[in-house]
Amino acid sequence: MHAPPVSAACLPIGSDADLAQVRRHVRRITTDLGFGLVQQTKLVTAVSELARNTLVHGGGGHMEITRLGEGGPRRGLRLSFVDTGPGISDIDLAMTDGYTSGGGLGLGLSGARRLVQEFALDSRPGRGTTVTITEWVSAVPSPRTGSP
Repeated sequence: MHAPPVSAACLPIGSDADLAQVRRHVRRITTDLGFGLVQQTKLVTAVSELARNTLVHGGGGHMEITRLGEGGPRRGLRLSFVDTGPGISDIDLAMTDGYTSGGGLGLGLSGARRLVQEFALDSRPGRGTTVTITEWVSAVPSPRTGSP
């Protein structure tokens, strides 16, 4: 069972400047929540891909940010990228590594999915797309003891 949402915010995605702002904001929140550097980097990379898709393929939209379980033992972050663009007609194909509709490497959606703990995509042709990712702060690994 997931911790209940505690606080939420919304950032626009309508320009390259907005993409930079989204990345900075997520980096700041992950630091505040206690995410480790590797986890922060993976999440910001996924955010960068999804925000760019929202701008380029969805014609712009916004990112909804929800902090989860603040003050509790389990903390996390849920991010939803929402657009009202053309939608995705074949989600299975769009999630295939190497598939691209815009001349890129075709690793945006599938790559983002691999970088986060939870990933959900909802899209309907002509009605837009919402991609929601959730990441929970991982426990710091215990130091190794004994000889290698």
